Amino acid sequence: MTKDNLEALIEGIPKAELHLHIEGSFEPELMFKISKRNNIKLEYNSINELKQAYKFNNLQEFLDIYYIGAQVLIHEQDFFDLTWAYLTKVHSQKVVHVEVFFDPQTHTERGVEFATVINGIYKALKKGEQELNISFRLIMSYLRHLSEEEAFKTLESSLPFKHWINGVGLDSSEKGNPPSKFVNVFKASANQGYKLVAHAGEEGPSEYIWEALDLLNVIRIDHGNRCLTDDKLVARLVKDSIALTLCPLSNLELKVIQKMEDHPVAKMLNQGILATINSDDPAYFGGYMNENYYETSKALKLSKDQIMKLAINSFKASWLNEEAKNKHISEVKSYFESI
Repeated sequence: MTKDNLEALIEGIPKAELHLHIEGSFEPELMFKISKRNNIKLEYNSINELKQAYKFNNLQEFLDIYYIGAQVLIHEQDFFDLTWAYLTKVHSQKVVHVEVFFDPQTHTERGVEFATVINGIYKALKKGEQELNISFRLIMSYLRHLSEEEAFKTLESSLPFKHWINGVGLDSSEKGNPPSKFVNVFKASANQGYKLVAHAGEEGPSEYIWEALDLLNVIRIDHGNRCLTDDKLVARLVKDSIALTLCPLSNLELKVIQKMEDHPVAKMLNQGILATINSDDPAYFGGYMNENYYETSKALKLSKDQIMKLAINSFKASWLNEEAKNKHISEVKSYFESI
């Protein structure tokens, strides 16, 4: 397939995005605009200088810059603008459903109220639902480099808004912060009715994926690249239909893989794993959904059937109801049949 044909194919596919950190969609242009509005000086003098800093050797180097950018988010309008910018971008890429992570601790630690953060994000998501026809679910993440006690405070802060929040996740620095550190707060979160997911097996070992499944009782794994080192784990993921929300360009930028041809998603599909493609932190990693689909498909020489499978999986693995899932899956199949 030529580059133009592959790009055109991907542009038209209805897609769901299941692994997106809203703070990671903070484009430099908007960051400078909001920093000026809030009279907060960034450590970089220009948009270009900031973009030049987006060269990472590992997850921690990225997180250091990620938290610098988040410092300028102060008011409800800031969180609204951030979320709305993401929604308008993915609307142009035929994304019709999003499951969005937000990191309240990144902001509450700076003295920003939980209500300020979630009000801005949620209002933009509702506007996107009404005006762009993008359905959504909202996932609150606990920062794993902080203590479980801090996570419990965040859980408590979330309760007045739990009718807006569909699930909780676990993100930030994986190495040295295993899922087992958060067993109690995940159990308490489940008791509040939250669905459970966790980042595991991105930089951490396959054992972290086992912990997320067996100790935290998650229903979906974010990343999960390392699962292929453990045949028993692969069999478990397939048997229980545990989805993986993979992020290829993120993996490349953070040196989880050395080149896109090394990405495991094709092997996962071949082994029957419910694998999906997502953008993670697109402002920092060089691409939103279409770019992730394109670069992965090109490098791994994915067939049309494999690309269709990834799009179908994105809806199968979503938290939409069965009727909505089936509707979107039918749309994906109809699209590919029409080509």
